[in-house]
Amino acid sequence: MRFGARILFEDVTCSFLDERRYGITGPNGAGKSTMMKILTGEIEPTKGSVTRPKKLGILRQDQFAFDQFRVVDAVIQGNSALWCALQERDALYAKPHESMTDKDGMRLGELEGIIGEEGGYTAEADAAILLDGLGVESELHERKMSELQGGQKVRVLLAQALFGNPPALLLDEPTNHLDLDSVHWLQDYLNEYKGVLIVISHDRHFLNSVCMYTADIDYQTVIMYPGGYDDMVLAKTQIRSRIESENAQREKKIAQLNLFIARFSAGTRSRQVTSRRKEVERIQTSELARSNIARPYIRFDMKRPSGRHPIEIKKLTKTYEDLKVIQPFTASVERGERIALMGRNGTGKTTLLKSLIRNAPGYIDDADKHFTINGGIVNWGHEVSVGYFAQESTVSKAKGLTTIEWLHQFNPAATQEELRGLLGQMLFSGDDALKPTRALSGGEVARLIFCKLMLQKPNVLVLDEPTNHLDLESINALNIALQKYEGTVLLVTHDHDVIDEVATRIWHFGGGPIDDFKGPYEEYQAYAQEKVS
Repeated sequence: MRFGARILFEDVTCSFLDERRYGITGPNGAGKSTMMKILTGEIEPTKGSVTRPKKLGILRQDQFAFDQFRVVDAVIQGNSALWCALQERDALYAKPHESMTDKDGMRLGELEGIIGEEGGYTAEADAAILLDGLGVESELHERKMSELQGGQKVRVLLAQALFGNPPALLLDEPTNHLDLDSVHWLQDYLNEYKGVLIVISHDRHFLNSVCMYTADIDYQTVIMYPGGYDDMVLAKTQIRSRIESENAQREKKIAQLNLFIARFSAGTRSRQVTSRRKEVERIQTSELARSNIARPYIRFDMKRPSGRHPIEIKKLTKTYEDLKVIQPFTASVERGERIALMGRNGTGKTTLLKSLIRNAPGYIDDADKHFTINGGIVNWGHEVSVGYFAQESTVSKAKGLTTIEWLHQFNPAATQEELRGLLGQMLFSGDDALKPTRALSGGEVARLIFCKLMLQKPNVLVLDEPTNHLDLESINALNIALQKYEGTVLLVTHDHDVIDEVATRIWHFGGGPIDDFKGPYEEYQAYAQEKVS
């Protein structure tokens, strides 16, 4: 597949077999979504062909295509044969009784047969089960799609792809906008799925939990590895290391032979020289194509440490009209704690962060200081300096600025060399530093904001869904950076591995009082399971 002169991948031959689950991996821009569109038939390959089943479950990215339909009807449209039969049947039943013909009656019989075969008589109940599992509340099922928020629409479109148990599922970023409970539900659902699954995701734990094989796009081709994401990385690294070692040995041998040839080519050992020359021709090093994987380097430092208790919260409350989002919450945070805020979407995680940073010292925008609470006190401790990554992070206020100019405004004393060094760490190399901020993608905006935080060097990081828009390499880099950070962290994320490996304390939001658990995620899971049982 080519875009202009650029080759994404070529001469690819691979099979995706029934009852197997495949992940497609590769960095942003490698061609994952392009490959998925080729598999679904949305675009044609430059050359070659694709054989696919007649019925596919596809996660659609157009959130507005079904705005005029009820939520439950949007889900049912995942089975196009059933939906068309239902629509035709309803149109026939809507005709006046006296205008019904024998042909109409026969057609109604055929349609009822199709509807029965396709599970139409339990369609709304089946759709509701999928929606409930994905966190779409039952009161929304009868609403129009146009009334839903973006994250809710994505869940409905995911339910649409799953509906009707198609023989093949093709899911591009199904975990986007899902909270962790919904991600775990989806994992369990897909692990029981009997057809062929092909999925793109930037969630490492999801890929490891679901995928039996990994199709990795790199070196301008697609290589199939057994196992999940971690298995692929290990195998890929071992293969490359082996080839590099073999090449080094061959190059050493060639150098020794060439030295012999240079010393004796003009002497009496011509037969041996000829033999050595033939041996040099026989020894070939394996050409190593350049990988298109680029790994950012994130390191959060502090100008100075905070006091022992950077945050004290006393009976904090926040309501929206009659809705109590934050019930009286009291907590004391110690320096160096890394707290993960967890719970279903819409339960108050972002609201709590906004309630905390509104009077925080450090690097907080003026707009965030105007957020109001209904009661309680938030006290920030001695020498605290807060860096904030908002959920809907943008650089829109920087209209007309280049990337390096936008970054420079947060530390006018920083040199161009220092700024370019930070940008280079986050994969803004060369002329990328001069790229207008208005042209940045979501992933580039996130990486630029990490540059800002590294430049500011706060001792408290407040991060609201920082892994959105990041590829796997960037998420892994953030994970490692947060584990090594010596300051305090408040973190909202739905990435299982980041929570599991970073968090030392959990604030869980369940629609009532916030559950404050002092321990890592693995211990919290055992605690939560014990509460349920």
